[in-house]
Amino acid sequence: MADASSNMIDLSPEVLAAAEESRAWPFEEAKKIVARYKGKNYPETVLFETGYGPSGLPHIGTFGEVARTTMVLHAFRVLTQDKVKTRLLCFSDDMDGMRKIPENVPDQKALEPYLHMPLTVVPNPFGGDSKSFGDHNNAMLCRFLDTFGFDYEFASATEYYKSGRFDAVLLRAVECYDQIMAVMLPTLGPERQATYSPFLPISPKSGRVLYVPMKAVDAKAGTITFDDEDGEETTLSVTGGRVKLQWKPDFGMRWAALGVDFEMFGKDHQTNAVIYDRICTILGGHAPEHFVYELFLDDKGQKISKSKGNGLSIDEWLTYAPTESLGLYMFQRPRQAKKLFFDVIPKAVDEYYSFLSAYPRQEWKERLGNPVWHMHDGNPPVVDMPVSFALLLNLVSASNAQNKDVLWGFISRHASGVTAQSHPELDGLVGYAIRYFDDFVKPTKVFRAPDDVERQALQALSDKLGTLAPGADSEAIQNASLNVARQIERYQDQTKKSPEGGPGVSGAFFQMIYQVLIGQERGPRFGSFAGLFGIPETRALIAKALAGELA
Repeated sequence: MADASSNMIDLSPEVLAAAEESRAWPFEEAKKIVARYKGKNYPETVLFETGYGPSGLPHIGTFGEVARTTMVLHAFRVLTQDKVKTRLLCFSDDMDGMRKIPENVPDQKALEPYLHMPLTVVPNPFGGDSKSFGDHNNAMLCRFLDTFGFDYEFASATEYYKSGRFDAVLLRAVECYDQIMAVMLPTLGPERQATYSPFLPISPKSGRVLYVPMKAVDAKAGTITFDDEDGEETTLSVTGGRVKLQWKPDFGMRWAALGVDFEMFGKDHQTNAVIYDRICTILGGHAPEHFVYELFLDDKGQKISKSKGNGLSIDEWLTYAPTESLGLYMFQRPRQAKKLFFDVIPKAVDEYYSFLSAYPRQEWKERLGNPVWHMHDGNPPVVDMPVSFALLLNLVSASNAQNKDVLWGFISRHASGVTAQSHPELDGLVGYAIRYFDDFVKPTKVFRAPDDVERQALQALSDKLGTLAPGADSEAIQNASLNVARQIERYQDQTKKSPEGGPGVSGAFFQMIYQVLIGQERGPRFGSFAGLFGIPETRALIAKALAGELA
């Protein structure tokens, strides 16, 4: 079992003082748990839980729950000076019946005979070592969580139900059947009320999870009686994995059985949270502290779904960016709905390294609000990233680079002493940039031919660049380009002022450069791009555009 308390954390007076004042959301949530036990003794272990429904392949939203919960757990350890043992449990509801066949699995027809059977009984359609569909999806989740270095314990509903770990609370649920029904029935329509039961028996004959009304509930015997699919009256004990609970009562039962102190969930659960809490209380538990986060959306603004496979998978993000960029995306604005698709990746990458660069210069109050402090358990690494991801993407575009060596030729010339060996993180980013460009940027590139004014502007820019010293830095290149634009009426911005007091430069000038030279709507700072690409190479690119070789 992984124990989160085994990791050393910084408990210096400066950190503790900043933590008490911090308004970063992980600290705000951790303070709720501290208040939960104010005036009381902490339990042997404060339990943080995350839930996973393996009805479809894991997506980043699932990972996000673990990442964010880990951040709250670390903040709690700091606030309690690491004197309280903590535990993170990732719980998979893999005993749930497969109500529909996911759209993103191979050979969907082969799974049809297993509809409504527990996910850990449905055969694994993907091949490999996992015996069932549920086992396969659980393994995919754990593989990533292990890769990212999370300190957690995985739990399977199937194992917990069948091993008897829930038996005592399930027997309590039989005793409190009427109370549970009194909570649930008002939330249902008339038709559903007539057949609803919080208990879902597993048919001894078909193996399917049954949604059937109860004919009898015997608190003394701990049994339920119902009609099986063939109409035969059947009585089962609620213990030993013969029966599971409907998902809403199951939340409350699990919290009561395990003594969960904190669990976050998506906004789609928000209206049900009061139901989970009430059932937990009925079963003798103390409902945990909650944190409700907004849902992730795909590129069309639709909620991402495991069964549909829309949005991004964990593996897809990691094909194009380092894991840290994903951690940052999870930290930022968790209560705000965010698009989770490929075009968010470059910004997340560059923002991560920007926060990392700022961290050493910050006071402790700012550090504890910096995402990298929370992402790295208070110990962010020291990484020198001399070239941004956005700049690398434009360099790939301009140079048509197909391998790392080509890009490193430009980088090493631009940044003296910077090599793949001295900067392994940058070397990794170079590989990501090539893959991202090939798959997402290149297919959408649309070059356009310059009009007469733009041709004159580009020629003037090339001529001006030709007057610069061979080793001119990015600032000199940027200033030279601004001086060219200020002389052209189309690109003058009267709302801005140049250092000499004349008109400033409109952003349309640089947008034109990227549209004509790179085939994109926008790019990083032109001086930085041309400095990295090289002045002769930039002039040659302009010449190609003027000769009609790009559009």
